[in-house]
Amino acid sequence: METTLSLPFLPYVDLGKGATEAESGLTRSQLSFLGCVYFNATHETIETLLQFLQRHVSVEAYVNVTGIDSIEDIITVLDAGSRKVFVGISQVEQLRSYGDRVVPVFSQKNDTTSTATFPNGILIEAGQDLSVCKPILAKLTAGKTSPVFLTSSNVGLGDFVDFALESSAVPIIPATSLSVEKGSNETISMSALIGRSWTSDRTDKLVPTVVTDESGIALGLVYSSQESIAESLKTGTGVYQSRKRGLWYKGATSGDVQELVRISLDCDQDCLKFVVRQKGRGFCHLPQSTCFGELRGISKLEKTLVSRKESAPEGSYTARLFSDEKLLRAKIMEEAEELCDAKTKTEVAFEAADLIYFALTKAVGAGVSLSDIERSLDSKSNKVKRRQGDAKGKWAAKEGITNDAANGSKYEDVKETAKEAASIPKAANDKAGLKNGRITMKRYNAATTSEEDLKAVLQRPSQRSTEMIMGIVNPIIKDVREGGDKALLSYTHKFEKATSLTSPVLKAPYPQELMNLPAETIKAIDISFENIRKFHTAQNEEKPLHVETMPGVVCSRFSRPIERVGLYVPGGTAVLPSTALMLGVPAMVAGCKTIVLASPPRADGNITPEIVYVAHKVGAESIVLAGGAQAVAAMAYGTESVSKVDKILGPGNQFVTAAKMYVSNDTNAGVSIDMPAGPSEVLVIADKEANPAFVASDLLSQAEHGVDSQVILIAIDLSEKELAAIEDELHNQAMSLPRVDIVRGAIEHSVTLVVKDVKEAMRLSNGYAPEHLILQLKDAASVVDLVENAGSVFIGEWTPESVGDYSAGVNHSLPTYGYAKQYSGVNLGSYVKHITSSQLTAQGLRNVGGAVMQLAKVEELEAHRRAVEIRWKHMDDSNS
Repeated sequence: METTLSLPFLPYVDLGKGATEAESGLTRSQLSFLGCVYFNATHETIETLLQFLQRHVSVEAYVNVTGIDSIEDIITVLDAGSRKVFVGISQVEQLRSYGDRVVPVFSQKNDTTSTATFPNGILIEAGQDLSVCKPILAKLTAGKTSPVFLTSSNVGLGDFVDFALESSAVPIIPATSLSVEKGSNETISMSALIGRSWTSDRTDKLVPTVVTDESGIALGLVYSSQESIAESLKTGTGVYQSRKRGLWYKGATSGDVQELVRISLDCDQDCLKFVVRQKGRGFCHLPQSTCFGELRGISKLEKTLVSRKESAPEGSYTARLFSDEKLLRAKIMEEAEELCDAKTKTEVAFEAADLIYFALTKAVGAGVSLSDIERSLDSKSNKVKRRQGDAKGKWAAKEGITNDAANGSKYEDVKETAKEAASIPKAANDKAGLKNGRITMKRYNAATTSEEDLKAVLQRPSQRSTEMIMGIVNPIIKDVREGGDKALLSYTHKFEKATSLTSPVLKAPYPQELMNLPAETIKAIDISFENIRKFHTAQNEEKPLHVETMPGVVCSRFSRPIERVGLYVPGGTAVLPSTALMLGVPAMVAGCKTIVLASPPRADGNITPEIVYVAHKVGAESIVLAGGAQAVAAMAYGTESVSKVDKILGPGNQFVTAAKMYVSNDTNAGVSIDMPAGPSEVLVIADKEANPAFVASDLLSQAEHGVDSQVILIAIDLSEKELAAIEDELHNQAMSLPRVDIVRGAIEHSVTLVVKDVKEAMRLSNGYAPEHLILQLKDAASVVDLVENAGSVFIGEWTPESVGDYSAGVNHSLPTYGYAKQYSGVNLGSYVKHITSSQLTAQGLRNVGGAVMQLAKVEELEAHRRAVEIRWKHMDDSNS
């Protein structure tokens, strides 16, 4: 069957093993020679996938996204550059506008009678009995050009590949099962796979091979065999089959070698294409670049520019441009303006040629090749999320353009959102609070709702795309890392409007006038401080762990505080001394030597006195007067005034979270973080004994955090009357709240689930993994044993979530957005690291040394083995 796929198979790489493994498989380069790869993506691995796509724009990625429920996330995967995504049948219609890049997935149990309605191809997940697929494949491949992809489990590799190729399907094969060597029971040769798929009318079965550069310029025509392909894959160079001399290693004698970039088959599978980077003089044996003559146009210009950069003739104008950055910049702007002013076809062509010359000079000078530019163009063509595309600043003003104020600039809007502030609607056109009618949660009955729909119902409110967030966060981090205090102050002036600030840091000791508070506020903070201190002090390890694993072998573990910690406290219009307490008190108890707080100031340049007072009580050395990504960057890298820290903790919006994730992955920062986080959330489980007013108040205490917060009520066997009582309380209490507009926005995407019993309630709760779990049940304490995933649990009718937020003693900095499945909330352990030690006696080394030497021998680490052997020998010599 004819397909647009460049190879007759797809290598599968396991994303779950991390980005490094996702880039290796065979070897990183050998995998890239194939030019295509298949992934299974889930919510847990989507970040790894996006990183891979960002780094490998030239690799065609085929991604199975059936493990991702969010359509927005699937669109993000497409936007990041995936060639195709494989989706569930129920998702096809929602993604139909993306054309042949969306392919449905069928398993053997699906009804395949409707497969004709999917012209973009299909992925079949076959079972152990491949014969069941035969009639299906015959129907799908008959006379069609849309590819049929095939996966299978529990089937022998050879049988699976034979069946797929004989059925004109594209087998998806684990990269770990592919080899550049001859195949075996566990592996299959890639060159043999390619060779089996081509058709040749020659008696020697050689296949014609077109050799091109990365821009698609034909360099020459040669022949290939399975053996020559295997050598190319092994060596990463151009190796072909000479009809007279056997294997031909291009450039072995002339030095004009070729670096292999990619191998592919044509659409009829009777011609190979080798994409290479040609070194030296060129491909042809004659003094010309290609067997079809010299290069022309832009490719010729690039070759000339590269030559000029390496060795320019005296007086070369191009060499002058390479050395004079200002001149080159001026010429690019000059030629761009002349192109804009050109009128006739001749003028436009002339000026465009000039601009291309100077632009390509800029690129070559920066080490950017023409193929790099083309890859960037190809990457942009895969984008499905389109920018508004308005002209910027002075360029728009110069042409008299006024951007549509009614629509607004997306990036201006995001700048406002990037500011860390309370979740209060900022404009009259904000959705929250402008809808009439009752404030009511949507209601679903779990018994009559499918699992798929329940999953969709419990989906968190969608967040902005990773690409958009990082596109805003990255420049901010870079500015602060390079510009220090000046850049940090600039962002504080811009976002917080605190233009009177001249220093980005408030240092201890803090002036008393910055901590003047009402007596009742001081008392409340002091009570909370003491309770939090007691609870976290109790988490201290009393003594180091010592274990004698065998006679004479003692292993120990002891803890030490992290020396320098940065604590992010959200601010803006909200006053959050509780977060300062939750982060600062455990740091103090752990014994961290340097505690740095960061919180955005008010417009007058001051931090709220409650936060300054807490900073004083926990012994913080300074308060960084900034919020958002800029505060995170300042603490991660340090500035002239801000102390660099070793770990950053604390909640924040999507931009703060993105910045924390970025710096934690930057080895130059050398900083860790507490956890990723999302908007606040609560899940309340209530039975017939629950007080409707209590239930409603707990739901609203989270809904008022922000319009992106989510509240869930799981009602156990409640009647219509009992449900109505809760809904009445929710509406009436909400209408009396000062933040009712925010509550409306949150309730729009919050739900009530009616279930039959506690077991069903806990199953749904554990699947959701809430930040806060409230058990308003008759015997709530007995249900705690069923809790598997939650940030913090509030047990019984007298335990509102707000006591945990403020004063009970537990920490309120908790994992959200489902991360309670993997992370703990902030605790004393968040501020310490554990160090292990081993101490052996001579007899202990005798006892364990044999095992050590044998394992070192197995791993072929001879120095490891000898480290023990030498000591054994020394013991023997001493005893003789």
